[in-house]
Amino acid sequence: MKLSCLPVSLYDDIFTGKSTVADWIQFGAELGLDAVDFSIKFFPERDTKTVSDTRAALETFEIEACMLACYSDFTHPDAAQRAQELTELKADIAYAKALGAKLVRVTAGQNHPGTERAAGLQWVTEGFCHALDEAEKHGITLAYENHTKGAPWRYWDFSQPTDIFLAVLDALADTPLRVCFDTANPLVLGEDVLALLDKVIERVAVLHVFDMREAGTFAPVRVGTGAAPIQQIFTRMRQVGYDSWLSIEEASRLGTQGFTQSIAFVREAWQQASPA
Repeated sequence: MKLSCLPVSLYDDIFTGKSTVADWIQFGAELGLDAVDFSIKFFPERDTKTVSDTRAALETFEIEACMLACYSDFTHPDAAQRAQELTELKADIAYAKALGAKLVRVTAGQNHPGTERAAGLQWVTEGFCHALDEAEKHGITLAYENHTKGAPWRYWDFSQPTDIFLAVLDALADTPLRVCFDTANPLVLGEDVLALLDKVIERVAVLHVFDMREAGTFAPVRVGTGAAPIQQIFTRMRQVGYDSWLSIEEASRLGTQGFTQSIAFVREAWQQASPA
C-alpha cells in the first residue's frame, strides 16, 4: 500500500495564492506521505518554470507526485466546447507527465440541462477514447472517478448515478481506462458503495479515501468519522491483492489535525483489514 493525499481542505489557500504548491509538497512530506496529489487548478501558469520548481520541491522533500485531478466535461451540449475540453485534457495529460505523475483523474462531465442520457454517454465515450490515445503516448493511466461535483463546476456529475457510471465503463471495457474509486461519493444519492465496488474492483487504479457525514447529503467529514464503509472496502481490496495507491481526500477543514488523524486512521484501518 502506498499513501497519497488530495488536499481539498487547502484548495482555497492554494487557488488564491495564500500558499503554494511547494508548501503542499513540504507539508505532505512532513505528514509522512509517500506522494502528493495535485488539482490541475493548482497550476494556472503552466510554464516550464512552474514545472521545474514543482519537480525541484518533490526532489528536495523526497516525495512523489501520484495523481493530477482534472475536470474533463465531455457532456457539454455545445460540440465546440466538447472539442475544447478534449484539447485541454490532452494538455493536462502532458502536464501530468511533466510533473512526474503517473495517474490522471478524469470525470465524465456535468449534468448540463438538456443533455440526454444517450447523447451524454456517446460524448463521454468518444472523449475518453481520444484521451486514452493521448495518455498512452505519455505513459499515463487515466482513472475515471465515481464523482459528485468538481470544484470549478456549476452542476453535479452526469455519471453520478452508478448506473450511468457503469454504462460508461462497460462501453470502454476493452480499453486501458481504470477507476479512481471514491469510498463515499455514492452515499450522496443513497447508493450502495460496496455493491458498486464489487462491480469495478478489478479496474481500480487508485482509491480515493473519502468520508461523508451521512447518506443522502454532501457533507464531507474527517476520514473515519462518517458513514463511508472504509474498513469493509479495505478488506475487499486486500482480498483481491490490491497494493497500489490509497489517496486520502482530505476535506474536513480541520487544519493539520484533519490530515494527521485521517492518515493515522487509514494506516490502522488498512493494517486491520483482513487479506484472507
